[in-house]
Amino acid sequence: MIKIVSLFLIGMLIMGMLGKLRFPGQKKLQSMKCPNCGRYRIGKGPCACGKGRG
Repeated sequence: MIKIVSLFLIGMLIMGMLGKLRFPGQKKLQSMKCPNCGRYRIGKGPCACGKGRG
């Protein structure tokens, strides 16, 4: 039982370390957000708030 718990904790530790890495495409996702309201823009049109750049 202790072996199972320790393996689970080690697995969670590894997943936590991998989750902090920066994955490819992170910059593109940030550039798709509206600079004013922070919502994601879909397509190339302006944001639904009307203030974001197209």
